[in-house]
Amino acid sequence: MPFPPIRVLTLSQLTGTQDWRLSLAHDRDAHMLIWVTRGQGRMLLNGTRRGVGTHNAIFVPAGTLFALELGRQGMGLAAQIPNGTQVRLPEGPRQLRVRDAPAIGELTNLFEAAQREDASGRELSQDALDAHIALMSVWLRRQITRPENLPTPMNAAARLSARFCQRVTAFHATSMSMADHASALSVTPTHLTRACKAATGRTAADLLTERVLYAAHIALCQTDVAIQDIARHLGFGSAAYFTRFIQAHTSKTPTALRKSGSR
Repeated sequence: MPFPPIRVLTLSQLTGTQDWRLSLAHDRDAHMLIWVTRGQGRMLLNGTRRGVGTHNAIFVPAGTLFALELGRQGMGLAAQIPNGTQVRLPEGPRQLRVRDAPAIGELTNLFEAAQREDASGRELSQDALDAHIALMSVWLRRQITRPENLPTPMNAAARLSARFCQRVTAFHATSMSMADHASALSVTPTHLTRACKAATGRTAADLLTERVLYAAHIALCQTDVAIQDIARHLGFGSAAYFTRFIQAHTSKTPTALRKSGSR
């Protein structure tokens, strides 16, 4: 089965005016390399909350729980890289705050060239994009080795939060509750909640809820699957319970959310 194509998009193209596509905690099937070119905000990555600013390069491996919130003036570019690519990429999530002017110019030029290629629609464009992504990967791995970009050790709360986030990506489409996840991690629900709150600013229940809500948005806005089937797939006991969940978090019924998302 062929890999999905490499895409290089602006952050506004990626969200399509629907902020939930980045702001809700979620994971993706593809790797993501994000280059913030303007603005400030915050993100969830590797079980911790971090500040984000201009000239931050963010690598999010496929299957990593992630959320990004930039202000209204925020701008950036994102490369979506298929999982299973032959390009060598970092093994874990990384955030690099780049201060070196030549390095900033180099990655900006690589992104802009890849973006032009993606938009061109020319023959062999995916082959060309493979080469552009390979050069971005070289840039990324070079920057990671610089002393100022070495990762800082995680404290106990952040380590527990990261383990919980891994479980959220794997088991969100089940009926497992936050307490079930706490038991699997051999901690109490209270301890898990405190650790996640300290590391991310969100409780463990918040993180689980956001991931389920993101999956519901995707299913409602990008498919025509029946609402009762979506509810069943996401571990809800009934379509009525699913409807109450959606209304509580969006103030819309699933049908209304589907209509607004399709527009």
